[in-house]
Parts: sequence; structure tokens; C-alpha cells
Amino acid sequence: MRWIRRRTEQAVELLGGRERARAAAVLAAVLAMDGADKGTLSTAAGGLKRSFDLGNTEIGLLVSVVALSAAVFTVPVGLLTDRVRRTRLLTISTALWAVATFSSGLAPSYLWLLASRAALGAVTATAGPTVASLTGDFFPARNRARMYGFVLAGEMVGTGLGFAASSVVEDVLGWRFAFWWLVVPGAAVVWAVARLPEPRRAGQVPVGAEPSERTGPTGQAAERAGVEPDPSMVLRSDPRRASRWASIRYILRVRTNLILIVASSLGYFYFTGLRSFATLFVTDHFGVSTSFAGFLILVVGSGTVIGVLVGGPVADRLLRRGMVNSRVLVPVVCLAGVPLLVAPALYVRSVLIALPLLICGAALLGAINPPLDAARLDILHPYMWGTAEGVRTFLRTLGEAAAPTLFGYVSVHAFAGGDEGLTYTLMVFLATLLAAALLGLIALRTYPRDVATAAASHRAISGRAESSGTSASGPRS
Repeated sequence: MRWIRRRTEQAVELLGGRERARAAAVLAAVLAMDGADKGTLSTAAGGLKRSFDLGNTEIGLLVSVVALSAAVFTVPVGLLTDRVRRTRLLTISTALWAVATFSSGLAPSYLWLLASRAALGAVTATAGPTVASLTGDFFPARNRARMYGFVLAGEMVGTGLGFAASSVVEDVLGWRFAFWWLVVPGAAVVWAVARLPEPRRAGQVPVGAEPSERTGPTGQAAERAGVEPDPSMVLRSDPRRASRWASIRYILRVRTNLILIVASSLGYFYFTGLRSFATLFVTDHFGVSTSFAGFLILVVGSGTVIGVLVGGPVADRLLRRGMVNSRVLVPVVCLAGVPLLVAPALYVRSVLIALPLLICGAALLGAINPPLDAARLDILHPYMWGTAEGVRTFLRTLGEAAAPTLFGYVSVHAFAGGDEGLTYTLMVFLATLLAAALLGLIALRTYPRDVATAAASHRAISGRAESSGTSASGPRS
């Protein structure tokens, strides 16, 4: 017990104290529930096929409809996130998530299940913008990529548990209970989110701070490197007082943001397709049971968790050494490396050979998101984080929506279906990760100037608020 207590205290200290550790744990839990649900759908695919006489395309559509529904709601939710109390919005969302998940398990038909998944997608639209905005305000900019890693680890852990636990539940009790068991931890997450305090917007910038302190480590590194902001993009007033369309247009005019959105969408496109058919692929390709496939996926998922926890600190360490674009460089290297490890792992028939390759590939895949998500916060003013994440999630989820159905369709119509069809499909679509890496090379050039522009916007808005004697935090949450 003493050893556990000591390790817990060390973890809390690493996260910046009890309050920040609590915030990181709750935000990670929200993403964990979303990941667990998506993992559960993959493990329930076999049972759903038997119950409703479905094919790969119909299974893929169940995933696609969640993403499509989320895409419809995510931009309005992002705009709302920048204007209302975020913790309350997230509490309502997680409560409705539990209801939609329970409804999925009740489904007497495929259409009912499809409608339940569409409702769940509308609810999950809240998670991206609110978690991104809260992460930016709960944790200091100098450690933001590292802290983002801890939060995003929740999604990976949740996905792994969804595969592992739900596969056992599905084997023993059937696919309905594979959905229903999620409602219990979902209720616990609702309770935890409801007790989370609302942080002050742009709260990581001390009131009365010197101009150089307001820009954060990326802004300071850009200044030291002599990078000049784009005068036409510097904000002079609170962007939340502008029209919604003006905010969206501005966000899409930030070149690095647009590039990272497309690159991130390509990465999520592949990850969603892979996750949707992971259990079917492992059971057919390696000839193992559903429960053992869930165990193997959990082991591979541990590599993703390691990557998520390592990618952020590596980028932050390079940033402290003066490398302005480190939060873009680390993801680019990882995106280029994933296909080199995953392609041979998908081809071989031996679990012993494939497993270490997949674990290493998963680690590189996991290392991409923490620095990339931190980079997106670096290039926009804090008052626009929710809206920006809403726009990104909308465009990203279009790729996620297409992936499962497209993977299923290509496996059947281009490669004649079955085990070989899935194998070749998963290998061919690795090209999307290489395309994302190429886009990242462009972002390496545009990122420093966009960082300098965001820093200049922050100085201008804060200075104007102080000179007029008003609060820099803008409208009350």
C-alpha cells in the first residue's frame, strides 16, 4: 500500500498537482468512454452480423453514421463552447451518451441500431471542442503537449478496454450486454464531470503578465528566431464578439491550421477504418477466438498508450531547446514511420512476428496526436479554441464517416472480400498516412509564422482589455 501511495503521489506531482491531475483524469475519462464504445462496436460486429444478417458494408455504416451525425453538430457545438460554461455542456453530453449507448443494446432491428448510433454521434460531437478548450485552460502552455498526451491516453485506454472487456462480455452474454456494461462507468464519468470546476478562459496567462510571458513557449521561441507575424491576420478585438461565420472564415484562413486539419483527417481516416475491422481481421487472419483477438488488440493498444505519453514530452523538450516547429516535426516523422512497420505486420500470418511490429507501429501512431493537438492551440487565440476544434472535428469526422464503409466496400468489391480482402485493403490505405506526412512537411514552414501571429493577437487583445480596464477573459462563462 505504501508503494502504491508513493507512486500515486509521484504521478500527481508529474501532472502539476492534485487539481490538474483531477482535471486530466476526468477529461481522459470522457475520451475513454467514447473510445470504449467504438472498440465495443468492433467486437460486437460478429454478433450483429449473425443477428441481423449483415455484411461488412453494413457494419462499416454503423461506424460511419456516428461520424456523420457528429459532423453535423460539431461546428455549432464548437461555437457554443467558446460562449457558455463548458463543464456544464460536457456533463449534459456524457449523460445523453449513456442513454444512447443503452438504447443501442436494446435494438430489435438494424434500423433501430442505426438510429441509436446516429443519436450517439450527435452527443459525442461535444467531446472534441470542450475537451480541447478545457485542456488549453487547465494546463500551462509550456507542458501542453505532454498534458495533452495524458488526456488523449484516455481514448486509447478506453478503446483497448472496449476491445478486451466487450469481447469477453460478447462471448459470454452476447452483443447486447457488450453495449450495456458501458452504461455503469458512463454514469461514473457523468458524476465526475459535473464536479469539475470551470477554469478561467486564457487562465494560463497570469493577469498583468509581461508581453513576453503572454505568448507561451512557442511564441517566445518564434520571437527568438526572429519570426514576424502576418499583420493581416493579427486579431485586434475579442473574436467571440464577431459573427459565427467570420470566426469560421478566420480559422480556415490560418494556413497551418487548415493543413493540420487535413493531415489529421487522413490519420483518423485510417485509424477509424482499422479499428472498425480490427477484430474481424485478427480472428480471420490469425485464426483465433473473439476473446483472444480482444486480448491481442489490447496488447497492441498498449503501444499506442506508450506513444501518446511519449510523443508530447519529446516535442515539448525539443521546444525548450529552441526548435520552434517541434510540435509539427514529431508527428511528421511518426506518420512516415507507421506504414514501414504496419504493412509487413498485416501481411504475415504469424502472431509472434506481427505482434512486435504492430506494437511499435501503434506507438508511432499514438505519438502523433498530443504534439499535433498542442500545435493547433499554439496557432490560434484561446477565445477561438472551441470553434476551431469544432471546425476541425467536422472536417475530420467526414473522413471518419467515409472510412468504415469505404474499407468494407473496397475489401469486398476490389479484393473479393474475406481475410485477404481485408488484408489488402488495410495495406493499401496506409498511403493516407504517407499523404498526411507530406502535408506535415508544408506545415513545418507555415507553423512558426502562424505561432507569431497568434502571439501578436494575444498581446493586442490583452493590452486593449487592460487599457480599457475590462477583463481579458471576455464574456462570463
